[in-house]
Amino acid sequence: MSVWRDFSARRFLDRLSDELGLAAVLAPGVLAAVDQHGAAVRDVLAHGVPASALAAGAVLLAGYAKGVLDEAAEHGWRPPALVDWPNADWTTLRLAAVCHLARRGQPAPEA
Repeated sequence: MSVWRDFSARRFLDRLSDELGLAAVLAPGVLAAVDQHGAAVRDVLAHGVPASALAAGAVLLAGYAKGVLDEAAEHGWRPPALVDWPNADWTTLRLAAVCHLARRGQPAPEA
């Protein structure tokens, strides 16, 4: 993961959120799926990350999102022009969860 400055990380996550159209993710079923992905992301970030690094939540989340985007692109995934949230794919839900966590300021579970 490359080193991100907090401001750059937040700008990246805000732009990703806008591209995904997260303002529309209000349906309970979709929000539940995003929350499940968020819990998985928190678990991933909590394992193998020193506790002191967790303070840089936006930086970790942006790095994680970049990794998901890079891996998905290698497999031919492209962000949908318009997300059909009830039928969103794993990658879209995972990225939505990362953005949602960043907005809530919760990159990892509390110890």
